[in-house]
Amino acid sequence: AALKIAALQMVSTPDVDRNLEAAGQGIADAAAAGARLVALPEYFCLLGRNDRDKLAVAESDGDGPIQAFLAEAARRHGLWIVGGTLPMRTEQVDQVRNSCCVYAPDGTRAARYDKIHLFAFDNGRERYDEGRTLQAGSVPRAFDAGGVRVGLTICYDLRFPELYRALMTPPCDLIVVPSAFTYTTG
Repeated sequence: AALKIAALQMVSTPDVDRNLEAAGQGIADAAAAGARLVALPEYFCLLGRNDRDKLAVAESDGDGPIQAFLAEAARRHGLWIVGGTLPMRTEQVDQVRNSCCVYAPDGTRAARYDKIHLFAFDNGRERYDEGRTLQAGSVPRAFDAGGVRVGLTICYDLRFPELYRALMTPPCDLIVVPSAFTYTTG
């Protein structure tokens, strides 16, 4: 089955409403151009000044303005939306999951994948550790978009071939890797 795909690029800010407005415009443009699946970037909804900013906008599973926005956009335009990522609350008040939520053309959630591989580095001058704020997921996820099997991964997951091997049983037709790089890492 052929599937016209749009990969949206955007420069996200610390302002969630502004980011949702920009994403909404991109989704509308993609739909108008005939896209049937639209993929957003990692943290399309918030690029905070520091990792802890995610805690303030984190949503409960299945409830919150970012998830509602994605569901409504999918329903309004009748397309699949791979919602980049958003911070999802955990049982730990100071940790979130980096979650990719997928919405079907009727607005229902079709899949949720929580980033498994957390990025960390220390070059002696600068350091960064997602594990201070993020809780790792553990389960590979794929979904069926009208006959096209789509695998979900996020950013640093790209470095771990065993995840991609797991997603090939049965084989995926498409694998998405929403990503946002820190200034330090390029």
